[in-house]
Amino acid sequence: MRQDDKQIEECVRDTLERYFDDLRGTEPHAVHEMIMSAVEKPLLEVVMRQADGNQSKAADWLGINRNTLRRKLADHKTAEVTWL
Repeated sequence: MRQDDKQIEECVRDTLERYFDDLRGTEPHAVHEMIMSAVEKPLLEVVMRQADGNQSKAADWLGINRNTLRRKLADHKTAEVTWL
């Protein structure tokens, strides 16, 4: 695992620990969905910006099909202007 990967993993772990601490014993709900949507939108925005709006390149970098990328962009209502 690269150092950058470890830093991202540590950031996620620390944030989740704070989230559960803030619940103060309250049962969480749909944690996976919450985390995935919180991470996926900025991931798509940054990758699209770095790929200069090129969906084929961005999909390749993400390791997903371009149609999947297009669906995810639509799901998150990520406007093109965000990455241009």
